[in-house]
Amino acid sequence: MNPTALHTQIRGRGLPIICLHGHPGSGACMEVFTDHLAQRFQTITPDLRGYGQSQTAQPFQMVDHLVDLEALLNQLQISECLVLGWSLGGILALELALRFPQRVSGLILIATAAYPRGSHPPISWADNLYTGVAGLINTLAPGWQWNIDTFGQQSLFRYLIQQHTPQTYRYIAQYAVPAYLQTSSLTTQALNTAIRQGYNRQSDLQSIQCPCLALAGAGDRHITAQSTAETAQRIAKSEFHCYPNTAHLFPWEIPHQVLGDIDQWLAQNDWLK
Repeated sequence: MNPTALHTQIRGRGLPIICLHGHPGSGACMEVFTDHLAQRFQTITPDLRGYGQSQTAQPFQMVDHLVDLEALLNQLQISECLVLGWSLGGILALELALRFPQRVSGLILIATAAYPRGSHPPISWADNLYTGVAGLINTLAPGWQWNIDTFGQQSLFRYLIQQHTPQTYRYIAQYAVPAYLQTSSLTTQALNTAIRQGYNRQSDLQSIQCPCLALAGAGDRHITAQSTAETAQRIAKSEFHCYPNTAHLFPWEIPHQVLGDIDQWLAQNDWLK
């Protein structure tokens, strides 16, 4: 399949950092990282195929995301970059490192794994009801504590976050809800197909020689912290952090701590001057 031209936001100057969002998601969801990193790097944040403003009417496979990303790297004439990926974006970051080792000089993996496994319990009708109510009220009144206490903590948000703070709910209102509404059903089909096929790249990770920072939320039920830890253990130059009392959306729960750890890792590897 021919590559899809991806809607992309480029900010800052310096060494490029490709920032890849998860599912459902969009490039805007990565602003928790790019607002900070663009002060010292060039951040390149695409909406992946079928997400955000990179819509498509044609069914596709997960591998087509890599076709699109290779075309983007070529278009921007990027010969060397860091790749930061959250959830699905982290899987694509690993794939880029495996496919283009000469181009990817470092990886930042957020709530992701080469063999992603979840521990999400069954979803009830009450879960869906509370989530719908909590999401609607939070969209109208982001971070309203009454809504958080009454509906939010009883909703499916409890599996995405552990710290039910107004700040976290404001992130959900500003980024997660619009991204969800803009996520094509074709992306869900492509992702589900890959899951059914048993995606597992653990045996290939020893070939990744670039430095890697892997971060996980201890209470992540979508991609478990253990999955992320196993990925980090199989990459030679890796560092792993697991944050207590957080879940899959931990960058929105503890943004300052996450960004601080990323800065420290960048400095250790001489990328942060």
